[in-house]
Amino acid sequence: MVAPPDNDVLWARALHVKHNGSPALSGVSLGIRDGEILAVGGPRGSGKTTLLRCLSGQLLPQQGEVWFNSTPVHTMDPVTRERLRRDRFGWIDPTPVLVPELNAWENAALPLMLRGCGRRAAKTAALEWLERLDIRDCARKRPHALLQTERQRVAIARALALSPKVLFADEPSAPLHRADGAHVLRTLTSAARSHGITVVLATHYADTAALADRTISLLDGRRVNTLHLPPVVEAEGRAACSLSV
Repeated sequence: MVAPPDNDVLWARALHVKHNGSPALSGVSLGIRDGEILAVGGPRGSGKTTLLRCLSGQLLPQQGEVWFNSTPVHTMDPVTRERLRRDRFGWIDPTPVLVPELNAWENAALPLMLRGCGRRAAKTAALEWLERLDIRDCARKRPHALLQTERQRVAIARALALSPKVLFADEPSAPLHRADGAHVLRTLTSAARSHGITVVLATHYADTAALADRTISLLDGRRVNTLHLPPVVEAEGRAACSLSV
């Protein structure tokens, strides 16, 4: 094995993954600099989520290497990888997954408390992020009483409250309306820059990719040099048409 460059917080070489015999990633390599916001663009089914799962240690590639801060992730045992994800990484899903018995601020503070942070300090951090995402007034509501867009903001607050070294965001604005999504993404990217958080952002929209420092493109599990992503407006227009049929 050859260690990655010192200025790359994440580095992957020749990743190969198959799902049910079909290739999801075919020889993907990349490096991500410390503090960089990297957009991974491509249509649905291009391998974006699989790549983020490999980089975050959730999924081991069948072939290839993943390194975090010059430490090989692909050779870690499951317990060590789980600790890495808990302590150094944040993750935002396209669909928010919240604990139904907890209210909004408790959901946002939960990872901090699991890490050993005191309840008062965890609550303060959670409320700060809920306020930045314009949902502090929902802090005491449980998930069933929240709108889908509000639940997603809670999930984003939960990821940012941890101050992770790397934040993986898999289509984080997917359940949001265009205006809400744009606001949340601007908050996310500005917060990442001000806190020195590296972000790996999966998207199939050009508007979202434009917020990043750099974009790489995937198509059918391979890196490609150019790929034209649709703007959000066009995509929403097509979705609206299909829903009205």
